[in-house]
Amino acid sequence: MADLLIELFSEEIPARMQARAAEDLQKLVTNALVEAGLTYAHASAHATPRRLALALEGLPAETKPVREERKGPRADAPEKALEGFLRSTGLTRDQLEERDDKKGKVLFAVIEKPGRPAAEIVAEALEGAIRNFPWPKSMRWGAGSLRWVRPLQSILCILTDESGATVVPVDIDGIRSGDVTHGHRFMGARDLKVNNFDDYAAKLEANKVLLRAEDRAEKIRHDAEQLAFAQGLEVVEDRGLLAEVAGLVEWPVVLMGEIADDFLGLPPEVLQTSMKEHQKFFSVKNPATGRIERFITVANIEAPDHGATILAGNKKVLFARLSDAKFFWENDLRTPMVQMAEKLENVTFHAQLGSQAQRIARIASLAGLIAPMVGADSALAERAARLAKADLSSEMVYEFPELQGIMGRYYAEEAGEAPEVAAACAGHYAPLGPSDDVPTAPVTMAVSLAEKLDILTGFWAIDEKPTGSKDPYALRRAALGVLRIVLENGLRVRLSGLIDAAQEQLMGQGSGHIDAAARADLLSFFADRLKVHLKGEGIRHDVIAACMAEGEDDFAPLVARARALQGFLGSADGENLLQGWRRAANILAAEEKKDGVEYSLDPIANLAEEGAEKALFAALDAAAPKIEAALKAEDWDGAMTAMAELRAPIDAFFTDVVVNAENQTVRRNRLCLLNRIRAQVAPVADFGALEG
Repeated sequence: MADLLIELFSEEIPARMQARAAEDLQKLVTNALVEAGLTYAHASAHATPRRLALALEGLPAETKPVREERKGPRADAPEKALEGFLRSTGLTRDQLEERDDKKGKVLFAVIEKPGRPAAEIVAEALEGAIRNFPWPKSMRWGAGSLRWVRPLQSILCILTDESGATVVPVDIDGIRSGDVTHGHRFMGARDLKVNNFDDYAAKLEANKVLLRAEDRAEKIRHDAEQLAFAQGLEVVEDRGLLAEVAGLVEWPVVLMGEIADDFLGLPPEVLQTSMKEHQKFFSVKNPATGRIERFITVANIEAPDHGATILAGNKKVLFARLSDAKFFWENDLRTPMVQMAEKLENVTFHAQLGSQAQRIARIASLAGLIAPMVGADSALAERAARLAKADLSSEMVYEFPELQGIMGRYYAEEAGEAPEVAAACAGHYAPLGPSDDVPTAPVTMAVSLAEKLDILTGFWAIDEKPTGSKDPYALRRAALGVLRIVLENGLRVRLSGLIDAAQEQLMGQGSGHIDAAARADLLSFFADRLKVHLKGEGIRHDVIAACMAEGEDDFAPLVARARALQGFLGSADGENLLQGWRRAANILAAEEKKDGVEYSLDPIANLAEEGAEKALFAALDAAAPKIEAALKAEDWDGAMTAMAELRAPIDAFFTDVVVNAENQTVRRNRLCLLNRIRAQVAPVADFGALEG
């Protein structure tokens, strides 16, 4: 067995492309090898700013010989049929065999392919991968036809076995493969001969290159935290930035610098965003005040002055960037939020749904209507909604769109608005995703619900709904946000009523109308989002269906019922009761179909025989008021407990009693008894929707 090592060495690969490129290299090469019959035991791919590397273990020296038989046309078939078969096999007529068949003599082709050396297959696979590499963007250089993300400089490709390493010959536009890699651009040796992957990784590290991205990220995280801790500070966690910076350096050197006093009064999110977006700096905060006071930068070189010159240069650039941010902040504070909001009259939200200002007016009216339902003050909710999107016209949000909402909160606080209003400015967009926290403050809940309901009803009114994987207006996210706010805050609201209220705002502006069909479709959309959400929690789709009545739009009790039912079905009582219910339902359906009647009358207890049949009557009589009381109190666990009491009597009934008795009066009464079992369970859940 042999091990394969490939390295494609180039100018700097953009950090955002590195992880995907390593995966693509592994996929392209391994797929080609396996297709050619060359298997392997293990694969690993790596990327640094200047190289892609792939290591495979356990390759055989050559592929196994292959013998293939193909059945062709009859021996007396027309010439054209024979020619087509010969072309597909690559053989001549005299190389075919004639064999007896039911229909006479038939031609067979026996194709024998000898094993091929691993090196030959690897060379073909690597050349194919390089020439067809799926870079998002690529370039040509020189006179060659090869395209690569940046100029490709060298190819390392070796197979290593017990006898040592052998170069796999590859030549792509004059770039010939070898067994040499290169260390760090400034601190490492130019040419490093390697024998295998372990030797390769060790020599790179000795020459200031950490091959594994996770190792570079961990070094940055560790060194940054240590520098901050030594000053009594904390690094603001940013996993995305950490992954990006790990792709910018081959030998990370972490340096910490100070932020000029001029900028320490800026909101921490402004400092953090400006430093991240413009310079890829990590923010360092004072845990006592929450204020951003330092920055972490990651160099790609160990400087003789321990980074003093690098930090000085970074501070100059940072001063200029933060000066801009400070100007935006101070200029925005001079503009009252009401005036900011008025500027949105000139910003179109959607051609058919009006301007941003019109949308804000709809949201404000709707928030005022929703406020009492969530325990909020209507006046505060309307005020918050009118100011919540004002920061969209600010200079700061124009420069950093990701700060929308966050800046609204700061502007509201500086303007002396109520704390509830400021909080709603920041929180009304939430939740932005399935893992994002939902608003819990009443005013914020009212504005957030209004904002999401407006966008949903608006786009349903103009018939621009999500289709397939396309959802340009993030309507699925908006619907999920409404559901999570309702469910996680235990709100008792009917979505149909909220949709009607949102529709009134649209109609008042002449921006659209939701007819009965569209309204039902939107409610169905919410129901589908709920199923997806609950499925993510581990609740079975059939359990959800069993609890969801047609037109159901008060989802909080529905979800509580589904959770209780799933727990009940996971117990022995629940599973056995379901089986008993199924048996009753199946017998009843079969007999009703055969007799052409419905057995829906109340069964008569006096016609029951002593023993299991009378016991079932008694159990149903005892359980009925308990189930009814539990359902009225929305005590779903209590309803399940009451149903569990029916399990043993139903089991005993089917064990001891013949339903289709010879006495027709007794038979009809027993079929009506089965209907009572079915009817008594129905208010709790539709057992017919449950899978086996």
